[in-house]
Amino acid sequence: MIVSLSVLIEKAIENQVVSFPTDTLPALAVKPNYSDLIFELKQRSYEKPLILMVSSVEEMWQYVKGTEKELKIWQEVAYQYLPGGLTMVLPASSLITASMNPLNPNSIGIRVPRSTIAQKILSQTGGLATTSANLSGEEALTDMVAIDKKFPSVYVLDCDNSIKENSGVASTVIKWTGENWQTLRQGKIFIS
Repeated sequence: MIVSLSVLIEKAIENQVVSFPTDTLPALAVKPNYSDLIFELKQRSYEKPLILMVSSVEEMWQYVKGTEKELKIWQEVAYQYLPGGLTMVLPASSLITASMNPLNPNSIGIRVPRSTIAQKILSQTGGLATTSANLSGEEALTDMVAIDKKFPSVYVLDCDNSIKENSGVASTVIKWTGENWQTLRQGKIFIS
């Protein structure tokens, strides 16, 4: 269902799956406690966790836990590259629901999109569990009309596809190993 911004925000707050553009690829998104809806919709393996998307770097820190030294390292990277196409996989705080990463609930991928629309939505809904808009194993959809056709039960943002903030490239994913960063997926951002 293609809907206005206000309806999309309302449906997200009501725990419905929504889709909107980001700075990388359009997202399927839902409140974290309802992550199972996305796994079912995408026919996605629980081996592939969802990403928590939040509206600001400041909002990130409540969802992760680390030593003072680790937090300083994480913040240096976050404030350099976010908002933007970077997902940081960090130890999860108790605020993270296990259903976002069923096989490793102590870890969470988190990011802040560099997208006006996405930030506006997230600032009103709070953090959302997100992933690309596609069936598992298929190419990510980049067109909101195509997303609406593929997922008729999802509330899809009515927006002009010609006004794109998204790059069409998935985010770079880096994981904190306890000592340094490991790149899990390379996108446009390079972290040494």
